[in-house]
Formats: sequence, C-alpha cells, structure tokens
Amino acid sequence: MGENVTIKELIKDLNLENFTPDIDTESIILKHPDINRPALQLAGFFDHFDSERVQIIGNVENAFIQTLNDEKRKETYDKLLSYKVPCVLYARGIKPDEDMISYCVHYGVPCLGIEQSTTYITSELVRWLNVQLAPVISIHGVLVDVYGEGVLITGDSGIGKSEAALELVKRGHRLVSDDVVEIRKVSQQTLVGTAPDITKHFIELRGIGIIDVKALFGVLSVKDTQSIDLVIQLEDWVKNKDYDRLGLEDNYIEYLGNKVVCHVLPVRPGRNLAIIVETAAVNHRQKQMGYNAAKELYNRVQANMAGKD
Repeated sequence: MGENVTIKELIKDLNLENFTPDIDTESIILKHPDINRPALQLAGFFDHFDSERVQIIGNVENAFIQTLNDEKRKETYDKLLSYKVPCVLYARGIKPDEDMISYCVHYGVPCLGIEQSTTYITSELVRWLNVQLAPVISIHGVLVDVYGEGVLITGDSGIGKSEAALELVKRGHRLVSDDVVEIRKVSQQTLVGTAPDITKHFIELRGIGIIDVKALFGVLSVKDTQSIDLVIQLEDWVKNKDYDRLGLEDNYIEYLGNKVVCHVLPVRPGRNLAIIVETAAVNHRQKQMGYNAAKELYNRVQANMAGKD
C-alpha cells in the first residue's frame, strides 16, 4: 500500500468539521480504503464488524438512534466506540449529541461532521482513500499532460526527457513531474502520476540548472496529478535496429500490475521530440476512439491488391 494517511489529513483535505478538537488526530492512522455505515452495530449486531474503517452516520442511522432511550443509547455508543474505530463522521449537517461526543472523548475517537449528503461523502471518501492508500512506486521519468493524455516519458539520464517536457510546456501543454514520477495504482485500469512535493513544478536542464515552470510560464502550465495513458521510451538511435514503422500492434509496459501502451522512440539530432510526443498522444486518443491509421492503410493495401487480382 501507499503511505499512511492520518485523520488530520482527512479533516483538512475534505474540509470536515471537528467536534472533538482536543483529540490528537495526527496519531490516528487510516489503513483501509473502504467505509462502514454502522446500522447493524447500532442495533446491537457486532459480528464481522469492520471497526478499522471510517464510520459514517447518515439520516437512517441518526433516526434509529433517536428511537433509543437514554440508557440504551449510551450503551450503544459505549459498545461501538470501545472498538476504537478511527473516527465517526456525521453527514448531512447532523450534529452529534452530547453523549456521543462524551464517549468519543473517553475512547479517543474523533467525531467529525460534513454538510453534504451521505451518498456524496461516501463516494468522495472512498475515492480520496483509494488515491491516498494506493500502491505506489517511484520511477525515473517525466510526466506531461498532452491534449488531456497523460504521457510518461522515460529513458536514460541525459537523453532529452526534460528538454522535451520544456518544449511541450512552451507549446501549451502541462507539466506534472520532472525527473521522478510517483505512480499510484488507484484501480485495476488506472495509474495516476504525481510529483514528489520537493521537486513539484521544477525542471532540471543540464547547462542551465533548475527552473520553476509555474513561475516562468504560469499556473496553466502545471498540473498536480494525471492519469498515465501512454509511455514513450526514449533511446539512442541504433542504425541497424528494426524499429516499428507501422504500429499495427500495440506494445505494453507494466507498472504495479497495470499495462500501459508503450512506444520506443529512437533519438538522434534533428528529431523534434515535442512534435512526435504530441502526435503520439493524439494518435493514441484516436485509437481509443476506434480509428487506427495503420489498420486503415493495411485495409487499403489489401483492397488494392484484391482489385488487381
């Protein structure tokens, strides 16, 4: 899994209200990307209780709580919070009663709130946790948003990745990360790339040094996260190597168990890498939309040969 995420980060990123500010939320770690609505637990059934998950209380749960007498309600709170759940989150602007806050303080469980609906916070929380807790690796490369396609440029040090990224930024595209890209697997189909905080928005150009892309080209030239849709591997041109000239079949590279389309691009003086990367991104999108230029050419050749017969 990725880095640990704390309740403090959860409160900050989702702008939650904290009803128990005296509890140390930085020391409470979330390890599970799912949530739980404790309806059965409030009714007294604790078998298979997912106590390590965020507990969300919405209208239904709160309405049931209101049907309990004082003694039964306190007993229910005591049992629920004795499992040391990571936090209790009230949706729809519902305010916890004094007994809930008292038991939360007693067991050191943060009690939080949000104005949005239960459905909204459930989906948003699961999405946020899946990103934060996703498996993560760091690779050497450059990630750029080109026409909405996330293009990861890899290759040996000094081959021209950063120069290509700078030219792409000059052409109106957006830099996500230079030199090191942190890749997270947020689903079985999606990889998301980000920059380490320390190098975010910076590019290293040999002979010039470090440049701040955001400061030089403006906020529209950078982006914090981007799905990885295409990988371009730069390598030195080898004269007698057989490079793919048609592109009938896609080649793939695998990160964290997910496959991504990969093109090997030979580099030699005179080749404009930025234009080639732009073209590769547009061509990839075109293939995703069902049109393959190589197959169209193949079909034309086949039709031409059949006509001659």
